[in-house]
Amino acid sequence: MNVDLKNKVSIWEKIGYGLGDGAANIAWRGVSTFLLFFYTDVFGITAAAAGLLLLVARFSDGISDVAMGIIGDRTKSKYGKFRPWILWTALPLAGILSLLFTSPNLGMTGKIIYAYTTYILFTLIYTANNIPYGALMAVMTGDNKERTSLGSFRMVGAFAGGMIVQGALLFLVAYFGNVNPTIEIDKLNESRYEVSVSSSQFVENANIKTKDGLATFVWQNPSVEQKKEPAPYISFSMNPDQVYRFIVEGELDLEVEKIRLINQKKGYSNSIYLMSVFLALFMFLTFVSTKERVSPPKTQKANLKRDLSDLINNKPWLVLLVVGLLWTIYNSIKQGMVMYYFTAYLNNQLLAASFLIALMIASILGAMATAPLGKRFGKRKLFIYALLFSGGVNALFLFCGPQDIGAIFTIGIISEFGAAIFPTLFFAMLGDAADYSEYKNGRRATGLIYSAGSFVTKFGGGLAAAIIGAVMAAYHYDGMDSSTIQGAIPAIKMLMSWIPALVALLAAILMTIYPLTQSKLDDITKTLLERRALEE
Repeated sequence: MNVDLKNKVSIWEKIGYGLGDGAANIAWRGVSTFLLFFYTDVFGITAAAAGLLLLVARFSDGISDVAMGIIGDRTKSKYGKFRPWILWTALPLAGILSLLFTSPNLGMTGKIIYAYTTYILFTLIYTANNIPYGALMAVMTGDNKERTSLGSFRMVGAFAGGMIVQGALLFLVAYFGNVNPTIEIDKLNESRYEVSVSSSQFVENANIKTKDGLATFVWQNPSVEQKKEPAPYISFSMNPDQVYRFIVEGELDLEVEKIRLINQKKGYSNSIYLMSVFLALFMFLTFVSTKERVSPPKTQKANLKRDLSDLINNKPWLVLLVVGLLWTIYNSIKQGMVMYYFTAYLNNQLLAASFLIALMIASILGAMATAPLGKRFGKRKLFIYALLFSGGVNALFLFCGPQDIGAIFTIGIISEFGAAIFPTLFFAMLGDAADYSEYKNGRRATGLIYSAGSFVTKFGGGLAAAIIGAVMAAYHYDGMDSSTIQGAIPAIKMLMSWIPALVALLAAILMTIYPLTQSKLDDITKTLLERRALEE
């Protein structure tokens, strides 16, 4: 079927639209990958409390997402229904992201209140930005194949934004958090050293380790509060000009240049402040480069009760709702465990940056491959194949040891290629569900359909964080106590491998009942184009 010229989207407009998800993923990937780790290992909240926070806060999304969808459908401006929200929320979203990674000096109760307040505000502002952004794709074109292409550009932008934050953040943290300490090393034997560090500045959350993470640290002559068990890194508070001494083992020829001492609070805050500037800029470029082309039928009158009735009777949308929840849990567990896996299991936190960059490259390739693969297999079949493929490969992490770096990268890259297909298809298929509703009921509530779909992806992230927090807590993990790391390794391996794989398998089974085959979609697109032509 040929694309109606009125529904054709230029390459530049597709790129501009993709920049919007690049901006959104600076926030979303930054939060999903680093916030839980930041809460437990930098801000000082327990894993159980942080996981519960991320779950509880997501319940507010149920109301705010649907409300935003309703508001978007009823917005009237010279810029359209959805585009103006991208402009209005660009700066607030950048600001609240910065506050998420700011660490005020508070007691534990104050920290939890601050975390709940800033995180809930983040979810509300993100909703006001992302619901209209997602719905915009469905009204930029009325052709389902062109929409799949647009979805590929969106996901390329999303993964590129994720690459920026996941690939660069740890290096920026090391740069902005550099303490410039005075370090002295006394060699005790071939692989055992006494390391003394001091600084002229107060550092509330210093983190000491070797650059490659191979050595273990233990306090020299520990006090009651300091742990005697060796660990790959130690977090502690530094007073000005006070000398701190450690016994370091496990590396040959240890030199001062191999010791890394970072002010984690300063490093994370300044890095996110810089990322937030790019977020606001990309959002503005999306606003100025896109155009809305598809409107509800001219005879349609506002009727919320009818819109909600159409929604709950929309079978394609109901199936997507549950599948969207499951693939989000799958992806969020995988992303949320990377920092723990590389820090605690591989003892090489900076290698996580290279791993995340590799995954982002695989994600971009997966997103680019979705449109041609969708044409060959159809969206429904491709979704099922991708879930089974990605989940099956991901389960192989269970057999990897800390020395199997090549295998870990290979498994991660291959699994992520398949996982990138999920969101690319999902958001395009929500547009198909909106088309189905208009085809069946003669009414269109694009924002409402996308709002509920967006809610499950965000709520899925909260469930994933709760699962991670619960499993890690069951193995007594405490990010502020390095002595608990080794005991939590089984939990880290499970969460990195077969637990998310089971979630992907369940999603694939449910996707088999999705009713919109490619031939059915083509018939719906043709009918709607004919109806709209008669209305003009």
